[in-house]
Amino acid sequence: MSLITKIKVLFRTRLTTFSIGVFIVVFGFIFTFQFVEPAPPKTLTIATGNHTLAYYSFAKRYAKLLKEQGITLNVVETKGSVDNLKLLSDKSSKVDIAFVQGGIKTENKKLATLGSMYYEPLWVFHRADITVNYLTELAGKKIAIGAKKSGTKALAISILKKNGIDAKVSQWLTIPSEEAAKKLLAGEVDVMFMVASPKAPLLKKLLRSRKITIMSFKRAYAYERVFPSLSVLKLPEGAIDFKENIPNKEITLLTTTANLVASEDLHPALVGLFLHAATKTHEKLGLFERSGQFPTPKYISLPLNKDAKRYYKYGTPFLQRYLPFWLANMLDRLKIMLLPMIVLLIPLFKVFPPLYRWMMRKRIYSWYSELRSVDPELVEVDANKLVLFLAKLEKLEEDLSQVNVPLSYADEVYNLRLHIEMVRDKLGALEL
Repeated sequence: MSLITKIKVLFRTRLTTFSIGVFIVVFGFIFTFQFVEPAPPKTLTIATGNHTLAYYSFAKRYAKLLKEQGITLNVVETKGSVDNLKLLSDKSSKVDIAFVQGGIKTENKKLATLGSMYYEPLWVFHRADITVNYLTELAGKKIAIGAKKSGTKALAISILKKNGIDAKVSQWLTIPSEEAAKKLLAGEVDVMFMVASPKAPLLKKLLRSRKITIMSFKRAYAYERVFPSLSVLKLPEGAIDFKENIPNKEITLLTTTANLVASEDLHPALVGLFLHAATKTHEKLGLFERSGQFPTPKYISLPLNKDAKRYYKYGTPFLQRYLPFWLANMLDRLKIMLLPMIVLLIPLFKVFPPLYRWMMRKRIYSWYSELRSVDPELVEVDANKLVLFLAKLEKLEEDLSQVNVPLSYADEVYNLRLHIEMVRDKLGALEL
């Protein structure tokens, strides 16, 4: 067998072995890939509320933060929390996530909350020329109770009815907050209910007006006991403006919280991304919130999303802390493929070392068949064959000098050379 032929045989052997290993690994990856979660969508829609209120402005902040991670967040203005829940339940609306006022219930079992984001007090404004100490005094008054399908309306009706105030003893106006504020400032409305963050642009305007004042809930702790979704907050004197002393006395407020609610098919990776954006937006010290208090799994009225629960326990996923979102998510999705890869590679690692040793030795041992064919102890030798055999030995030694093997197998080469020299001595000792 010539040197070229031996090299071809060796190459085919190595190629076949390598091909089998590659085929097994590739097949394992293809099979396992069927169980890998799909990539998260790059475009999402969030339902908020009126553009003058905090839901809308906070959603815009989320959109900016998510944009940095390659996710486009479309912000949709709606009528409020009740409308948002309806949109989440309607698949045709394509709304993925929404702000919902705490305490608003839904029968849809496929919705879950990502937690509460901040306090959302109930503000009861009334004309400065009338006195309101208790809600029972609103009989005969013209009251703006919030827009249709809003959380403000739902909460206002519940509280008013507990005080014996309904549409029979007072006039209720179901109008958006912006319109209600204009009517209140114009004296066309006596009282206005509004659930909003202190950061809402409209609220800042109302708090500074001298034409209206804020009602302080004297029986706040009683409301807290009756309405589980409500808590008591204190707005200190001068907290809004020290120079103007707004408000001019301490105000006791009732508060709920703003929750982020999502459909059950929101991609798990996006849950962590949303909460990371929410943390950056809401973790700072606020008028009512302590630093780091929000977002939180507390103060919720819907089941907590399982991926959100994991986020609150462990924080931002490890890979997302150090890698761009798309890369971290891809690696996280592919982790399911690690197990079959390991299962496949362990036996391959066990097979390849002995296979490698065999291949290295084969490169040397293949010449032993040539050496045996000229050994005078194994074959008959005459004068003509002697010359031919010696030439074969020279050629064999020349071919062997061109073979490269690792140092750990050098002893095999030197043993073969010794055996070649032994056979040459045997042939030289013959008397023909």
